[in-house]
Amino acid sequence: MPKALVKTRKIGGSIVARIPKELVEQEGIREGELVELEVRKARRDWFGAFPKLRHFSKEEELDTHD
Repeated sequence: MPKALVKTRKIGGSIVARIPKELVEQEGIREGELVELEVRKARRDWFGAFPKLRHFSKEEELDTHD
């Protein structure tokens, strides 16, 4: 299932989340169609957002403070 990270905003009494153009084109979504959404709040700290990124070694961390 395609995913997108979007920011919500308030319009009137509703909270709105836009579907990005790329996703609309990819899925062939048109105005007036019903779509199914799975809603989950994104993590704010981004910890774990890049699982393939390795941790710095102690030597690498100390090198930046020279």
